[in-house]
Amino acid sequence: MNHKKEKDMLLENKNVVVYGGGGAVGGAVARGFADEGATVFLTGRNLDTINTVAKGIAAAGGAVKTAAVDALDEKSVMEHLDAVVADVGSIDVSFNAIGISPRGLQGIPFTDLPVDNFMRPITTYAQAHFVTAKSAARHMIPRGSGVIMMNTPEPARVSLPLVGGMSVGWAAMEALNRALSAEWAQHGVRSICLRTTGLIGTPVIDVVYGLHADAVGIPKDQLIAAAAAMTHRKRPTVLAELISVAVFLASDRAAAMTGTVANLTGGLIVD
Repeated sequence: MNHKKEKDMLLENKNVVVYGGGGAVGGAVARGFADEGATVFLTGRNLDTINTVAKGIAAAGGAVKTAAVDALDEKSVMEHLDAVVADVGSIDVSFNAIGISPRGLQGIPFTDLPVDNFMRPITTYAQAHFVTAKSAARHMIPRGSGVIMMNTPEPARVSLPLVGGMSVGWAAMEALNRALSAEWAQHGVRSICLRTTGLIGTPVIDVVYGLHADAVGIPKDQLIAAAAAMTHRKRPTVLAELISVAVFLASDRAAAMTGTVANLTGGLIVD
């Protein structure tokens, strides 16, 4: 007699590499992938931080392994992926969730922003996402399947003041997402970007809103409320919403989606 599983696992038997796995987004998405049956290879520059996230995943019954990897270093990334493939045979999903501190980069008028500080997010994001995508695709293309994933906030599309080079860096990620798909989708490798509002409750966005509130001279809570009011739902995206969509897009059920940006801004941006 056949018995249906209590839960259909969207990512069962999938091997997922997450870069920036010690951060709020990387850690949350990794937990979501593991909950749906994936084996998660959690990476970051700080091994202690990612090991802490991994312990939580393992305690919940998830399959997880960790490694210290610098997403900006092609040699570091390639050696890790070679080891993963040697261990489990494939890489099905690569999710790059690295971030950089907004301090010294946001909340500063362009006329006062040093050139190096303007360029830092542009070069960092473009390089890291190109390195991890290129390295993963070298393993995915021969197998004819795989998913490259990234996450951007709304300034990638909406013009907002005092964001510095961050908006340019995030826009470059979305352009890269389209370019990767143009080359690789014909080989079975999809490229997907998830665009959200600022994710309230994460440490980085708390700092961001503080910097912007100080710059314009209003309380942080007032700035957060104003940002929420710009959406159709009158509330920002939350991590749980990002996780659920990321899991679906990483799965085979989203096979027709590539070269696109999944809009999770709650109406702040209307496509």
